[in-house]
Amino acid sequence: MNLLSSLLSSTTLFRHGLLHKSWTKLVLYVLPSIFSISLFAQKTTIQGQVLDGKSKEPLIGANIFLVDTYDGATSDADGKFKFETEESGQQVLLVKYLGYDSVSQQVSLNGGVFEFNPKLRESFNELKVVVISAGAFEASDERKVTVLKPLDIVTTASAGGDTYGALKTLPGAQVSSGDQEGLFVRGGSGTEAQTFIDGMLVRTPFTASTPDFAARGRFSPFLFKGTVFSTGGYSAQYGQGMSSALILDTQDLPDRSAGTLAVSCVGLGFGQQKVWKDKGRSVGGSVNYTNLGPYFALIKQTPDFTHKPQYLGTEGFFRQKTAKNGLLKFYGYYNAGRVGFNTMAPDSSIFGFDVKNANTYTNLSWTGFLNEQWKLNLGSSFSHDRNDIASSYNTGALGPDTFNIQNSLTQFRAVATRFFGRLTTLRFGGEYQFATDDFKNQLGFDSKLRDHYAATFAESDVYITTQLVARVGLRAEHSSLLGQARIAPRVSLAYKLGESSQVSFAWGHFYQKGDSLLRWQSQFAGAIPGFQKAAHYILNYQYIKDERTLRLEGFYKKYEDLVTTREVLANDGQGYAQGLELFFRDKKTLKGVDYWISYSWLDTKRQFQWYPVEAQPTFAANHVATLVAKKYFPGIRTSMGLAYNYATGRPYFNPKSDFLVDRTPDYHNLSVNASYLTTVRKAFAVFVIGVTNVLNQEQIFGYRYSPDGQMRTAITPAAKQFFFVGAFFSWGTDRRQEVLDNQN
Repeated sequence: MNLLSSLLSSTTLFRHGLLHKSWTKLVLYVLPSIFSISLFAQKTTIQGQVLDGKSKEPLIGANIFLVDTYDGATSDADGKFKFETEESGQQVLLVKYLGYDSVSQQVSLNGGVFEFNPKLRESFNELKVVVISAGAFEASDERKVTVLKPLDIVTTASAGGDTYGALKTLPGAQVSSGDQEGLFVRGGSGTEAQTFIDGMLVRTPFTASTPDFAARGRFSPFLFKGTVFSTGGYSAQYGQGMSSALILDTQDLPDRSAGTLAVSCVGLGFGQQKVWKDKGRSVGGSVNYTNLGPYFALIKQTPDFTHKPQYLGTEGFFRQKTAKNGLLKFYGYYNAGRVGFNTMAPDSSIFGFDVKNANTYTNLSWTGFLNEQWKLNLGSSFSHDRNDIASSYNTGALGPDTFNIQNSLTQFRAVATRFFGRLTTLRFGGEYQFATDDFKNQLGFDSKLRDHYAATFAESDVYITTQLVARVGLRAEHSSLLGQARIAPRVSLAYKLGESSQVSFAWGHFYQKGDSLLRWQSQFAGAIPGFQKAAHYILNYQYIKDERTLRLEGFYKKYEDLVTTREVLANDGQGYAQGLELFFRDKKTLKGVDYWISYSWLDTKRQFQWYPVEAQPTFAANHVATLVAKKYFPGIRTSMGLAYNYATGRPYFNPKSDFLVDRTPDYHNLSVNASYLTTVRKAFAVFVIGVTNVLNQEQIFGYRYSPDGQMRTAITPAAKQFFFVGAFFSWGTDRRQEVLDNQN
């Protein structure tokens, strides 16, 4: 037809006298031939049937057509179609059907009948596809439940800007554990919850601990882009946590260069990051100094602090694109601090304690796509923690019990991911860890423990449909120190009930070595206790719609081979934990208000460590509830928040009663904060004020008894309330919109 158009154009030119007369004969000769060819052109019949690729059921109303033509048809009630075309040669045949991925195929048309039977694959919307949710609170993937972003953490009144403090507002975590270090999840001790950064285990995620006072997390929430808080049933990629895993992914390349300055009642901080013009590289770091001396001078503390808490920390990071799809990341952290105090013992004697801590952590990782089907994650990290501790009991001076504790962890990790289509994936890999534990005291005892730990794992997310997914994993672990190997199977299932709701189930085995203290004690016994075990069973219901999230979860956890220290070290302990949990978050009902409610019921008993019988452990409360609410007032550029934490009393050891049957008073804590957003010259500024335990209620975590059991003192916070006032400035990055987005 293009030739015909050219000839007709030539005829028009001839009529205007622009072509030679000889063209007339050519046109008159060729035109009849062209029309003859058009009338007798070969036609191709395209026919077939459109089917669902999995169910093989016919698809009614699918559109089948040749690209850039009007030739096509629609499938009938049997999925069949048929149409004719005069097009020839290489063409593109396209099939479209709502809710399914389009299918295109290049074909060669030469007349006759062309048979085409496409099988379509159901497409997915990331907001609608089913995901694994049992036991996991995620903020790393927008198609999953977004629970706590960095701004959620720093604006939660009771968290104090600490990631672990904010996690305590979620179901499953204990809120009244202010006297013990760690994150206590579903009846597990503080050592049973592990932290991972970019896939690597963090050996000491908390600052140095002291008797009767909990420690804070070491890392800033703004360091991370993604957070997965698994209260059980977590991925086979991770291990050595019988109860929980906190999985953190560090930020990638920032959008622009920026600087930060923090001034508060407890210290100073400064940070800077530079991004290259091509946005392929960034480098940055920060320095932070904390000194609670001035604060303690204004607010009286219960202990007599001989050395006010003081810390100096620095961190640095480097990001580099290595290829079109590769990113190299380095993060390094160093912190040194000291704290010392005297406190009154139950028999009126003085107990003194002083600790100097130095901690180093480094993390190097590379992530990249080898092609459309393969992704590779490589990582390594090194950490070292040193504590010089001095203690005294009624001597008037430190020194009689002086000891040094050091540990380090070197690790390497590799994970390969194979994508099958858009949803189904297979992940497999391995890791190696070399751990050292050194303990030395002034009496001459010197312990040096070394462990080569290796693990390999494989796990697959199999999407049977977009409504049904199964995650099947297997993890194998070996410890040279324990001389044991274990295999841990793990399975999760999730089924989407409707557009907004789904149910999930998770089951698995989780193994863990004993903590450092138990391993040191084992040197006296001449034997190292083996792996401890927990089996998880979790059933979850989740509903997400219109900025509202509802989660209901029930769980049962069975403990075996727990380490006991009653006479000799042995793996003859056992226990269980079971409970029900609720989480509801609403950012829609009340304009500008974001609030969430969590509740946990826990029934747990265990026989471990020095426990003579199975009993509810001292770190577990039966009922825990939290209300967190935030409101942004755009007219005055102010955000206000409150958090109310409640827990029933925890068991404590009373030598005059049966073992761990007594309970502390119920725990109450109402905290409030306010943030004012403004600009100071060219800097975006946030002024913050906050106070914990506004109602000034008595908080008792337990009791210390005298050796004869006749006298006791309550274990309480250093002060009933904590006040915080600070100002935060940033250049280059305006976080005001982040605050607005977070509140709406």
